[in-house]
Amino acid sequence: MVSAPITAESSAAAVRRDRDRVFWAAVGAAGLVAGIWLAWLGAWLLGWDMDDLGIRPRDVHGLIGILTAPFVHASFEHLMSNTLPMGLLAALALYAYPRATRLALPFVWIVSGIGVWLWARPSIHVGISGIAHGLMFFLFFMGLLRRDRLAIAIALTVFFLYGGMVMTVLPRDPQISFEYHLFGAIAGLIAAFLWHQRDPQPPRKRYSWEIEEDEAEGQATDPEFDLPRPDNVPALWDGPRTMSRGGDNVVPLRRDPDQTLH
Repeated sequence: MVSAPITAESSAAAVRRDRDRVFWAAVGAAGLVAGIWLAWLGAWLLGWDMDDLGIRPRDVHGLIGILTAPFVHASFEHLMSNTLPMGLLAALALYAYPRATRLALPFVWIVSGIGVWLWARPSIHVGISGIAHGLMFFLFFMGLLRRDRLAIAIALTVFFLYGGMVMTVLPRDPQISFEYHLFGAIAGLIAAFLWHQRDPQPPRKRYSWEIEEDEAEGQATDPEFDLPRPDNVPALWDGPRTMSRGGDNVVPLRRDPDQTLH
């Protein structure tokens, strides 16, 4: 996967690198979504009962669910409701923070599953919505921690689209695993704090007036037009004196010693 840096200038090379980032982010997100769809379709076509692949809290046989539960969905509606947010959040994360996301995604996957296995209600917990919650909180807090323009824009976007996830970490519907949502959100928050500096900051765009100011400051001034320092300027009544600036002689001013100066 390409992790070319984001550049500030819209040169041909910068546009090409940005397209590479978009392409690989889309490929990674599509692969993740395709995985959960293939798992569901395979189980549906073969008539498998996939409850055994869910997380059973505090049951040794349910430990496998920490790895497999995100691929299991209770119904087609459940799968559909998770497809779009998971694909969009994964694509945004892989585009904006490719290095951090490679660590954050498996971290959220494992930590949320462990949290469910240790503390959730005794039931079967399935679905990838916990991972989606983790990515949403990860992207939002990355914006708060990094505070560059791209991070802030993505944080505002995900909060506008999926800010309702903040409420779904609380118990509401007994058929919904709020524990998976909660531990996914906690894992995403921790991942943001751990790896918010993993990807380099995008360079700040420099505007034309800033470039002109820098060029003006760097230009050497013509010494012919420089004013001499005050201590190098002789008084007119001190007689002829060679000035250090250009070697010009100063014509003395003849004055009457009895004249009063004012």
